[in-house]
Amino acid sequence: MKRTLLLSLSVPSVVVAFAVFPLEDQKVPFHTEAELAYFQKHLPAAGTAALQPGHFDIFLPIDSNILFPTAKLCGGCHGRDPNEHALVTTDGKDVNIYDDWRSTMMANSARDPFWRAKVTHEILVNPAHSIGLQDKCTSCHAPAGHYQSKLHDHDPYYLLSDVYSDTLGLDGVTCQICHAQSPQKLGDLHSGDLNFDTNYIRVAYGPYEMFFAPPMHQFVGITPVYGEHMQDAGLCAGCHTLITSTVDDAGQYTGNTFVEQATYHEWLNSRYDDKHDNITCQGCHMPQLQDEIIISGNYQFLTPKSPFGLHELAGANVSMLKLLKENRDALGITATPEQFDSTIAATLRMLQKKTIAITLETGVLHGDSAGINVKLTNKAGHKFPSGYPSRRAWIEFVVKDWNGNEMFHSGAMNPDFSLQNEDVNFEPHYNQINDPGQVQIYELVPGDVNGAFTNVLERGHLGLKDNRLVPQGFSMSDPAYDTTRIIGAALNDPDFDLAGGSDIVHYRFPTNGYTGMLTVTARVWYQSLPPKWMAPMFAYSSPEIDSFKMMFNAADRSPVLVAEQVLDSVFVSPVEVKNIDNKPFAKIFPTLSRDGKVLINTAHGVYVQRVQVWSASGILVLDSPACAQIQLPEKRGTYLVCVITNRGRVVEKVVRE
Repeated sequence: MKRTLLLSLSVPSVVVAFAVFPLEDQKVPFHTEAELAYFQKHLPAAGTAALQPGHFDIFLPIDSNILFPTAKLCGGCHGRDPNEHALVTTDGKDVNIYDDWRSTMMANSARDPFWRAKVTHEILVNPAHSIGLQDKCTSCHAPAGHYQSKLHDHDPYYLLSDVYSDTLGLDGVTCQICHAQSPQKLGDLHSGDLNFDTNYIRVAYGPYEMFFAPPMHQFVGITPVYGEHMQDAGLCAGCHTLITSTVDDAGQYTGNTFVEQATYHEWLNSRYDDKHDNITCQGCHMPQLQDEIIISGNYQFLTPKSPFGLHELAGANVSMLKLLKENRDALGITATPEQFDSTIAATLRMLQKKTIAITLETGVLHGDSAGINVKLTNKAGHKFPSGYPSRRAWIEFVVKDWNGNEMFHSGAMNPDFSLQNEDVNFEPHYNQINDPGQVQIYELVPGDVNGAFTNVLERGHLGLKDNRLVPQGFSMSDPAYDTTRIIGAALNDPDFDLAGGSDIVHYRFPTNGYTGMLTVTARVWYQSLPPKWMAPMFAYSSPEIDSFKMMFNAADRSPVLVAEQVLDSVFVSPVEVKNIDNKPFAKIFPTLSRDGKVLINTAHGVYVQRVQVWSASGILVLDSPACAQIQLPEKRGTYLVCVITNRGRVVEKVVRE
């Protein structure tokens, strides 16, 4: 926005500023005479006397019929400051609220083409429920338009057609949808029911107890108020808990309900809730800066605030953010490619730094097969994955020999990013995987009244599987367990640790007589739009479905690599310790070493080429060129010493006391 426009918009607030701070106490005039001349020229219809320094009685009209002003109006003060005075960090980085928000999934929730397509898919499946479906879905994806329609205009329904022609609806989860929520009923509401303070004045709750109210009140007709609840996770509950009513194949309601998502309840059933660590949704999705930051432009005298919550609002849906970026014009999105790049980068940081920790441990490495254990630990404050049930994560597990030949591969992808050998209905939860056709997928699988997988939310009758990694501190005795259940084989998995938020998968693969080193790689992939979920919807046709299908087919649909761990020197052999050549061409001694020193003697004409040492668990701890003496690690235990010579290899077990 141009500086001149920003200046003109700030005029109404100046009246109250000087009412609060008398002119004679101000050493520097609020505006220069040149600025006052500009205002006089560009606001001739105000019907006021000529402007003089200290004489202000111009008020721009405020439409108080609009309960939720659009974010662009808020961006006049909370957007980029061309003077680089407000909303910048101490080192000069721009962190303005409006630009950070406008490229997020929340800002574009009403323009999300998958959401639009999915709503029409549900309508085509159950046309008799069209109005109710649209009204429910718009309550979270187009909440400003929805609640303006309900609270002010008293309309019975708010439909997709209303969204498409409504600036408020198209603003998605706009500023006031969060900042106008009342502290009353916080955390008690769900499925799009939100409680706003709209009785007498429009308010904007904020996290700071001390603030300068006149500019916001006079400029947009909103009164800023301190709201402790702005840091409360319950602020997110109304939309991030969705319970749907079940219908049968004929579209008749069964009286049953289905928990489509319960991210807020998952947080309640964790160590992060307000009764324990109290790390709220905002604490992760709006990371706080400790810099002192002036939070509004145009007013040079404002006191900096700290801490400051970044409005990155990063989640996990990288695929949709990329699709939105590539289809900005078609979807009427004003955010720039650079702003989308920033949001995508923040989302990748969230996925790759704050969700999953992965560790690999070796099991038995001799015999006709070898074992590797993969442990995943959830670092998020809710299940992983969470949210809309299409989202899933899986483990790709790959074993290669010393020459790079693949010996075992679970979780491989097809060219369309579906999974090879995945079960048509759903892949069960595994404690042990010993076949490449098995893959560990962490997901919620909705089932219909017939017990078959469904992606139609109204047909959701029961969960067929929910083995998503639970947050740490999760408990089956928690009051929120009724909406956060574990479903299926994970319930009986002794390594599916609820309190620790972790799972161990035991991989066992054949070695086929191989002796030598292996490279083992485990990757965790995240996918928000699996082909399995898209196919049933693409079997239908509507303008929204056809449009999204075209965008989807042209998009980068690759899943996100969340975590990866590699063991690049795992030694396996058919027997526990094998001397490859029994001829006494090399000797390793002593086999019991107190100081860790080990000597190597070779016969005449035998030359040492390399010496390697593995721990008892098969991890390479020393890889040295030719030498006659080595030093074992300080840690006591059993080691395998391998001496590679021009005559062959000798392996000896050595114990360090």
